[in-house]
Amino acid sequence: MPDSTSSASRGGVRIARGASPWLLPTVATAALSLARARTSGRWAAAAVPTTALAAGMLWFFRDPEREISEGRVISPADGVVQSIMPWKDGRTRVAIFMSPLNVHVNRAPLAGTVTSVEHVPGGFVPAFNKESENNERVVWHFDTELGDIEMVQIAGAVARRIVPYVPQGTKVEQGERIGLIRFGSRVDIYLPEGIDVAVEVGQATTAGVTRIDRD
Repeated sequence: MPDSTSSASRGGVRIARGASPWLLPTVATAALSLARARTSGRWAAAAVPTTALAAGMLWFFRDPEREISEGRVISPADGVVQSIMPWKDGRTRVAIFMSPLNVHVNRAPLAGTVTSVEHVPGGFVPAFNKESENNERVVWHFDTELGDIEMVQIAGAVARRIVPYVPQGTKVEQGERIGLIRFGSRVDIYLPEGIDVAVEVGQATTAGVTRIDRD
């Protein structure tokens, strides 16, 4: 069942599914502090940081609508291209680093069928550290018109929970929301052999918008 926070608010701001365990207690505490601030100096002092934290959580878990771009492979994540690495099997790995300020919802890089969603336990070192290769992760495989496409959501020092939205066997459209990494981290996409990379290291990407491959 979707989280109660998945629907749009009155102001039209969509909140990411999977945000409830962090967002609801924070917002409730801020609301309580504000309600009691008029009659208690202690609550008034608490209202400032709790309200700021709640506002920060709302920003962190925003999930804006996107006009999905055209292209064979589009970015699954908002962030910055951290590395582009040829793989032994001929594929090319594009690693996208997501900071806590990025949108944390990830999207399908291609249309296809989810053939597997595998959770792999591991550590929680910062995603920009080389040792993050052993971090907790969720490995996705999609059956697409380009063949098997692998995508990996990697947890980091702050992001300790990955929330898949769709199970194995689901048919997804390109750019469809497929999961959330709370507070950011890293997403890797593996391009098949023969597919040229259109992005560069240090380039900013937008999920569902930035094209990853080149004609």
